[in-house]
Amino acid sequence: MTAGGVHGVGVKYTYATTPDHYRAAAESLAAGRGPFAIDTERASSFRYDDRAFLVQIARRDAGTFLIAPEHHRHDMREIFAPVVGGTDWILHAAPEDLPSLAELGLYPGTLFDTALAGRIAGFDKPNLAAMVEEFCGVVLEKGHGREDWSLTPLPEDWLRYVAADVDYLCDLAEAQAEYLDAAGKLDIAEAEFAHIISRNAAGDYVPEHSWRKLKGVSALKNPVSLALAQRMWEERDALAAQRDIAPNRVLNGRVIIEVAKTRPRSARDLARIHGFPARRRGAVALWFGIISEVYEEGAPRTLLNDEPARNHTQRLSDAPSKSVWKSRHPHEWDLLNQVRDGMIQLGEDASIAPEILVEPAVLRAAVWELTQRSRTVRVDDAAHALLKFGARPWQAEAAAPVIATALA
Repeated sequence: MTAGGVHGVGVKYTYATTPDHYRAAAESLAAGRGPFAIDTERASSFRYDDRAFLVQIARRDAGTFLIAPEHHRHDMREIFAPVVGGTDWILHAAPEDLPSLAELGLYPGTLFDTALAGRIAGFDKPNLAAMVEEFCGVVLEKGHGREDWSLTPLPEDWLRYVAADVDYLCDLAEAQAEYLDAAGKLDIAEAEFAHIISRNAAGDYVPEHSWRKLKGVSALKNPVSLALAQRMWEERDALAAQRDIAPNRVLNGRVIIEVAKTRPRSARDLARIHGFPARRRGAVALWFGIISEVYEEGAPRTLLNDEPARNHTQRLSDAPSKSVWKSRHPHEWDLLNQVRDGMIQLGEDASIAPEILVEPAVLRAAVWELTQRSRTVRVDDAAHALLKFGARPWQAEAAAPVIATALA
């Protein structure tokens, strides 16, 4: 398909696949008015990383554009950043899309997240289809949410499907803003939108990429098991990057953990592990060779210098893990649960999910610090602790009285 108007089911869009198409699209978008409605389609289940293979941008009086950046990522950055970057954006579930947009050199000036707006408004299911139907009275087409968006060219019915994802975002954001304003929650939403931008600021986003992110790795205690998990993850990552395929398509993470747990002593033992691709040519020899190298080293590789970067909350908090907290500090654990009960009630009263009122990790860190003090906890003590661990001012103002009451 070449650039040009395509009529879908109620949606008209332009598919841009070359730098010349990009320039025409950017010129049209620059002439439009109002915020930019933006979405991305990625292929992390098929490709090595989470880069965008399609970027949807819509603007009033400009139209809807579906931009395929692969093979022209530098051109896309150069052409669209001056037009779209630093402006008003509307996205649905922005934290999922902002990293891949940042990889293309695109950063928002201001943000309206229609998924988060729905949660703050009190909706239990703030997915895009539900929000568009609720606020715009439109039922979105379903059926292409898990496709391989790295394919080229993309089928027309897929394109029509994702064009609708941005076609209604401007109307949706306006309706949600009015709803939040009437409920006295618009200031809260705007503070949270600004927080999302601050966490994805230019140059600040560093994706967590470490073998320690493997699900189940925290249960490994044996040093050789840890060494196996690290080495197999590193080899898998290198192969996936070389082939540009999803790491789990090289070797499933569950298999790595199972190998690390059982520590197979022969190629036959390895081939019997559930999920291991024993029938794949050369797989048994390749992976048992790697396993054997770990055994031959006799001691685990360095496991201390590759800890993933921790966020601000984790660096500051000395709070124990949930299991240690519960078993070794039962009194403080009871106090934490009293605080949680209070936050649940506050959330019900305000029609806001407790995890939006205060992130669970922040709440745990603040409560732990406060319970280690000998003096009575006052409201301003609780507010200070919350702010220290990353709560926003509105969150501290709302939650501090609850915490102080529970800890009194």
